[in-house]
Amino acid sequence: MRIPKHIGLIPDGNRRWAENKGLQKQDGYEHGLDPGLQALRLAKKYGINEITYYGFTTDNCKRPRNQIDAFVKSCIDAVNMIAGENVSLLVIGNTNSAMFPKELLKYTKRTVLGTGETKVNFLVNYGWDWDISAIGSENTSRKSIMESLNSRDISRIDLILRWGGRKRLSGFLPVQSVYSDIYTINELWPDFKPEQFHNAIEWYNMQDVTLGG
Repeated sequence: MRIPKHIGLIPDGNRRWAENKGLQKQDGYEHGLDPGLQALRLAKKYGINEITYYGFTTDNCKRPRNQIDAFVKSCIDAVNMIAGENVSLLVIGNTNSAMFPKELLKYTKRTVLGTGETKVNFLVNYGWDWDISAIGSENTSRKSIMESLNSRDISRIDLILRWGGRKRLSGFLPVQSVYSDIYTINELWPDFKPEQFHNAIEWYNMQDVTLGG
C-alpha cells in the first residue's frame, strides 16, 4: 500500500456538533481533543512521517469572544497533549498578534520531544496571507518561494482529510497543499472514528498521483 508521507487534518464541525447535542457552540471544541490524539497514534501506526493540524485561523478570530476563548484553550490543551507523544513539534502562526497564546511560544521553534519519531505541525492563529507575506516579486523559483514562507519548515502535503462535510481548504497551507489529494468526511470532527482514517488511507492508495507530470 502506498502511504502518504505527510497528511493534513482539518477538524471541522465542532460548533455544529455542540448544537446537535443541545450545547453552546463553544462547548464543542473540547470534544475534539481526544480525536486529535487518536489520529496522531493512527498516523504513527501507518508510518506516516508528518502530520499537520489546522488549529485556528486569523479569520476565526472574528467569532464571538466566548468561542475564541474556547478554541484558543483547546489548541493549547491539544498541543500539550501531543507534546507527550514522542514527536518533533512545531507551532506555526502569527506570534506578533495578541491572539497567539503565549503558552505555545516555546514550540514556535521545532522541538524534539522524546524520540521525536513523527513531525507534528500545529497551525495556531494562522493566516494564509500572513504565511505568504514575505514572498517578493524577485522570488520566482519554487525553491525561493518555499524558503520565503513563514511555514517554510512544513513540507508538501500528500493527503488532506477534512471532517464536517465541507469541500474547501479554508486557507490551509496554500503552497504546501498545491498538489494534495483531498478526502472529505461528512461526520463532524468530535465524532471521529478510526475507520474514517483507515478509509482515507485506502482511498489515497487508489489515487493517481502524478504531481502534474
